[in-house]
Amino acid sequence: MTYKAPVRDYQFLFNDVFQVEQYNNLKGFEEASSDVVSAILEEAAKFTEEVVAPLNASGDKEGCTLHADHSVTAPKGYKEAYRQMVEAGWPALGGDADYGGQGLPHYVNMAFSEMLTGASSAFAMYPGLTDGAIAALTAGGTDALKALYLPKLISGEWSGTMNLTEPHCGTDLGLLRSKAKDNGDGTYAVSGQKIWISAGEHDFTDNICHLVLARLEGAPEGVKGISLFLVPKFIPDAEGNPGERNSLHCAGLEHKMGIHGNATCVMIYEDAKGWLLGNAHEGLKIMFYMMNNARLGVGLQGLAIGHAAHVAAVEFAKDRLQGRALTGPEAPDKPADPILVHPDVRRMLLESRALIDGGRAFLTWVALQADLAKSSPDEAVREKANDFVGLLTPVVKAFLTEKGLKITQDSMQVHGGSGFTEHFPASQYMRDVRITLIYEGTNGVQALDLVGRKLPSKGGRAPMSFFAEIDAYVAEHEASSLVPEFVEGLKSAKAKLLDGTMWLMQNGMGNPNAAAAGSLDYLHIFGLTALSYMWAQMAQAAKQKIDAGDTDPYYATKLKVGQVFLKRILPEIDSHLQRMKAGSEDLFALSEDEF
Repeated sequence: MTYKAPVRDYQFLFNDVFQVEQYNNLKGFEEASSDVVSAILEEAAKFTEEVVAPLNASGDKEGCTLHADHSVTAPKGYKEAYRQMVEAGWPALGGDADYGGQGLPHYVNMAFSEMLTGASSAFAMYPGLTDGAIAALTAGGTDALKALYLPKLISGEWSGTMNLTEPHCGTDLGLLRSKAKDNGDGTYAVSGQKIWISAGEHDFTDNICHLVLARLEGAPEGVKGISLFLVPKFIPDAEGNPGERNSLHCAGLEHKMGIHGNATCVMIYEDAKGWLLGNAHEGLKIMFYMMNNARLGVGLQGLAIGHAAHVAAVEFAKDRLQGRALTGPEAPDKPADPILVHPDVRRMLLESRALIDGGRAFLTWVALQADLAKSSPDEAVREKANDFVGLLTPVVKAFLTEKGLKITQDSMQVHGGSGFTEHFPASQYMRDVRITLIYEGTNGVQALDLVGRKLPSKGGRAPMSFFAEIDAYVAEHEASSLVPEFVEGLKSAKAKLLDGTMWLMQNGMGNPNAAAAGSLDYLHIFGLTALSYMWAQMAQAAKQKIDAGDTDPYYATKLKVGQVFLKRILPEIDSHLQRMKAGSEDLFALSEDEF
């Protein structure tokens, strides 16, 4: 199986759908001309297809190794691939130019991240965690800390991690026990045990910079007493190079269902020297910069693995001979027809394609909002874009991972019994994708975040702005659209999303269990509406190219796939709305003894 990076899809999204060159007057965008970005996409495809993808299966089989001295080595080939990635400048693609980054827009870096993750999700997690550390350090670090650490993190010379979870607490971080003592010299002594720390120890970089949540002596109980510390594996010397080894180590590696090539570590801190990020007792505020970055990254991971699994399934469906087409032999010169002739195989492949195309557009649109929130000179544009990113982060994380699992599952089903063996890649993709629904906040937690925090925040400004965005698009295109069925589908989806929102407002305050019980269905309604918005824009752009005389078959194919979304996926919104409105009474009808 050969991984195929989605270069053409990103060119279509950047140039035809979102027409990103209209923003070339903004900081960072001026270097991102279509020619430059197209060249970046082509080179990214070459690197991920030829260097990283071949390591995916071997890395899965070998896994990581913990040695007696607490060091960890990654699977064969990982260190060399990481070196090539750093030398080519890929980690610095979207990094702040003031600290040695290339300063390109986030949407460009996001495209590379999807390709890297699709090629090998376990490998991509190493630089992916560093991106989150950069976000937190940028938000909470002093000028001196940023000057010392950011250039090395952005270049990939050093890497970063996120240390939240402890053996007795995961989502409920208010229970954490890790402690920090003030050393009186601007540093702190951090002690505690953290588990499930992705990329916590490895042999790629000269230093690993751990971001650790801990509680200062005398701090308030609960989440209000948590602080965030930068705790490097090696304490930088006067020249900023790795010096004395800090008092921390990896005490164990998790034996996991998937992502075997990534070192998931138990980390022990024993009065390790650390530096406070942000203010005391405000650690979660700073850590959320990293967590939100990670949640968007996990949504991307779910989609990227789904895409890779789909590529493998299409290849298998074209090659595997089994049975005959119901309408008569399609390959009479062969003993049987390729299974691609069978309607149910086509259903699974095309539903997956419609979700992948829509999900990729959604990721690109949200990444573009992040760019506008950062770079637009218009305060109103920045505010709206920032609202969109905050509102949609839980939707990206939960909806795209749920659909990534479905895509991967259907891709395995296309393989039949072969997919259940380790001779084909389907089983690895299935094992790798499953974690995406769990880590960085389970999808149930994401749904509660959407309903309980994001919807009512600032008087509901963000959802109302999102609804207004869709209403404006419908009003502009309803009468003159080249693809009226897509506009009508969007209008209907938005009406159902509004219906669900009003139901939550009317029922959620009086019965929080009812709102919580329907929260994941509501999130799916939101996700389907967002994908409907993306498909309306993609269909319009494709039809415009066709009507302008462009004979590239890509555009006609895009419209055909869009019809699958309209007819087979978007109708799911009705069942989600009905389930949401069922409330919680049936879920609480059983006593504990009846379970």
